[in-house]
Formats: sequence, C-alpha cells, structure tokens
Amino acid sequence: MKKICILGATGSIGRQTLDIVRSNPDSFKVTALAAHRNIGLLAEQIKEFKPSVVVVTDKDCAQDFTQQTDGSVIVLSGIENLVKLVEQDDVDIVVNALVGSVGLKSTLATIRAGKTLALANKESMVVGGELVRKELKKINGSVIPVDSEHSAIFQCLYGENPGDLKKIILTGSGGPFRGRTAGDLRNVTPEEALAHPRWNMGKKISIDSATLMNKGLEVIEAHFLFNLDYDQIDVVIHPQSIVHSMVEFVDGSIKAHLGQTDMKIPIQYALSFPERLGSSIPSVDFVELGSLTFESPDLDNFPCLKYSFEAGRNGKTYPVVLNAANEEVVAAFLFRKIPFTAISEIILTVLDAHDPCEVDNLRVLEESEKWARDKAKGLIENY
Repeated sequence: MKKICILGATGSIGRQTLDIVRSNPDSFKVTALAAHRNIGLLAEQIKEFKPSVVVVTDKDCAQDFTQQTDGSVIVLSGIENLVKLVEQDDVDIVVNALVGSVGLKSTLATIRAGKTLALANKESMVVGGELVRKELKKINGSVIPVDSEHSAIFQCLYGENPGDLKKIILTGSGGPFRGRTAGDLRNVTPEEALAHPRWNMGKKISIDSATLMNKGLEVIEAHFLFNLDYDQIDVVIHPQSIVHSMVEFVDGSIKAHLGQTDMKIPIQYALSFPERLGSSIPSVDFVELGSLTFESPDLDNFPCLKYSFEAGRNGKTYPVVLNAANEEVVAAFLFRKIPFTAISEIILTVLDAHDPCEVDNLRVLEESEKWARDKAKGLIENY
C-alpha cells in the first residue's frame, strides 16, 4: 500500500486525488494533507481519511483550526512546515498540487527526501527548473507529471530510447475565447474567462488557459522535465481535448495519448505507476465524437504563449519573472482591477524591463520574483 501526502488537498487536483484514494482503499492510504484556508473541507477530509499530520499554511486559519480539533491529528501551521510534511517517514508519494511558485520548495524537499513526486505544480519547474534538474541528477531521480499533457508525453516516452525522440507536440483546447480578437477580448469578464469549454479547473489555471499562458508554462515545464530544446517543442490547438499530447520519433512515427477530459486519469497513473488500475471513467466513443481537429495557436491575439517561448529560450531568470508577473496580473484580473488584455501587456512590459541573472540558488530566484511582483503591482496600480 502506497502512503500519500497531498499538498493542496482542498483544491481541484487534491479533491480528485482523494476521490481516487476513496475508490482504491487497498492501494493507497492518505497519511498527510496540506491546505491553505479551506479548513471546513479539510476537517471533512481528516475525518474520512485520518491522516497523522496536516499543515494549514494560513497561520490565522491554522490557529482557529487547531482549537477545533480533538487532538487525533497533528496540526502544523505556515508554508515553512510543508517541507516537514513531505519528509515524514510515513510518506511514499507526494502529490504537489499547490498553486503558484510557492510549490518549488516542497518540490525540492520531496526530491531530497527520496520520495516519489507526483507533480501538478507546474510553476515548480517553470521557476526552478534548473535547481530541480540538479537535485534529480544527484539521486538519478525522476518526476511523474500530473498535468494531462506532460503525463501523456511521459506515457508515450516510457520504454522508448531517449535518443530516438525527435520532438513533442503539446495540445491545448484553445480556452473559452478561441477565435476571438483582441478587440473582442478587452471587455470579457472573469466569469467568462473561468468558463473553460472542456476542463473543470481552479481559477488561476482557468485564466491561464484563457490567455494561453498555461500552455506557455507547460512548454517551459516540458523543457526541464524531458530535457528538450525549445525547437523540439510544438504546440497545436485541439478543441476536442481528446488527444492529450503527442511524441514524434526520428523514424517519423508519432505516438499520441488519447482519453477522456478527466484529470483523474493522469492523477491515478501518477499514483499507480508503473502499474495501471481500473477506473469507472467511460471510454471515448470515437464514432459519436466524429472528428478530431487541430489548428495553429493564435499568437497575435493570445501572445502569452509567444512570450513564454521567448522567456524559456532566454533562460536565466526570465522564466521566474514571467511566472511572477503572470500570477500578479491574473489575480488583478480576477479582482477586476485590470481588463483581460492587460494581462499580456503588463507581462511583456515586466519582461522587457528585466535584467536577468544566472540561476545558481534559491536566493537569486526569490530576488527576481520579488522584483517582478513589485514591477507588475506598480503597473497594475497605474493601468
């Protein structure tokens, strides 16, 4: 039986991970959970899954939560205790489903502790990919990706000779605004942007999908996960979201991973790897589906994908600045402080103003991230 720690237990990925545990009680046991502020749901999860320790990262909520518990579970508070959580002896797999760059330290700690890392926090690789890759090299380790696209690539490459890989093709739905122009997009609302046509996701990733930034972050993540040059990474828009990504080999063969638009498939694969477990998810009915279509991404009206490729190719601290600026403008858009089109405008301004540094340690990343957030906040206030 595999013992599981879930970081971000009350979020979309965390809840779906617990659904899988609930359906496979003989295969998995939850031993540790972490949440930010949703202590009501966390209390329900503790009652059902009985972990030995939990972390509430919001310290005010943690204090209230501790007073409500009966002492059957250890409650730790603050982001700094996430590292202690993943280091617990009774943890085999860490599902890192945290949102944003805050997940990087937990990713590094998981690798150093020798645990299996099921990674849903793409920002870890975007922000600290160089550091993560160095840590993995020390222990000859690997990461099992949870993102549907990277899981698809991981599965297509499993058992293949790495030298036979020519390129990968990441697919994306195009988001809720596919086909619209910049003029159409200026007045769209957060509610419209959150209404993804194919996937049920959290707020931040839903906005990223609407801007195509999510696909851009996935490009940078793929670069580090699979040790690829950026010229080996293509992106195509696939509105049906049935083909989750593809791999082309040097002989011209292409492997594609297909399946329903259900995140439980890649989550369960990450937990059960290298085995596969049964599932109640219905099969794809290709006759009913009728056709699968593909098109080029619209980089003129959705330039965040283009900026991501540029930041990735420029390297150094550009990816951390891209990510930090994006987190700030997405939050500002959700709070109606800026229009949708300002998201890409502000990100570009921040990138253009950045003086990059080599990524040698966490301190460099933290300083660049702070600079980018401050710069973005100033632009937001003056927009």
